[in-house]
Amino acid sequence: MKNKYLRWWAPAVAGLMVLAAGAAVADNATDSGGLRMGQAVVFGVVEGLTEYLPISSTGHLHVAKEIMGLGNGRESDAAINAYIVVIQFGAIIAILVICLNRFISLYKGLFQGDADGRKLLANLIVAFLPAVVIGLALEDQIKGSLFGTYPVIIGWVAGGLVILGFAFLCRFRSIDLHRGKGLEDIRIPVALFIGFAQCLAMWPGVSRSLATILGALFMGVSMAAAVEFSCLLGAVTLSAASIYDLLKHGREMMQVFDFSYMALGLVFAFISAVLSVKWMVGYLNRYGLELFGYYRILIACVAWWLFYM
Repeated sequence: MKNKYLRWWAPAVAGLMVLAAGAAVADNATDSGGLRMGQAVVFGVVEGLTEYLPISSTGHLHVAKEIMGLGNGRESDAAINAYIVVIQFGAIIAILVICLNRFISLYKGLFQGDADGRKLLANLIVAFLPAVVIGLALEDQIKGSLFGTYPVIIGWVAGGLVILGFAFLCRFRSIDLHRGKGLEDIRIPVALFIGFAQCLAMWPGVSRSLATILGALFMGVSMAAAVEFSCLLGAVTLSAASIYDLLKHGREMMQVFDFSYMALGLVFAFISAVLSVKWMVGYLNRYGLELFGYYRILIACVAWWLFYM
């Protein structure tokens, strides 16, 4: 596949993964409060690479946690689960950098009366609200019943089948996903629909990015605008979730883990998220979602073999 984005993205990701593996090996004998340096780097790389791709960062982080044997014990488990959420700050900062002009527009809409910025801000708030209401109402049930490897595998497979079915439908009906509403054409009802679609990602493994991109495409938004709105909404949603978990479990994290190692994970999450998003935008605009459907089913099979076979 000849894609100019793959020329630099693949070597960059390979370099990050080699560095992560090297850090893990070099730090193998050094335990720092339950989170070693190499493990922090791995979490950062996994978070950054998967957060905005339609493959579920939560699912990948959970599997990584299980493989590395972290979270044994009630206090340490609460700490690592909170860190998996808080590490999203690295990916959030990446979107702030990449979409700086959009956030400047949001600022102008909020404080200077810019019409386009105010409209975009209103759409993001409306799309964010369903996750707040449903997330707070079902938080205990979701964390108590769905945060496990088996639900993640189900989410991966279900999302993969949806992507492949959607790709087949688009080919069968000759639907051009590059045509449709632009970001400035999104209205409140469309934003609200995308917000409810985002709630499907409360099932680990489904993917917030997948739910919001497909929700936007279903409502007639173009692929480019769907990806951009998904990233902007992600910055809002992930910020709220990260702050919430930081306030709720920040003490456990500071008691169990070394702060410098946690910060290192955030740095790697930022770097890998920048690379991932820049590649994803070009790839999706050119090839669509189908590849990620096959990947999700493949990674689900690998996880099933690792944990259940």
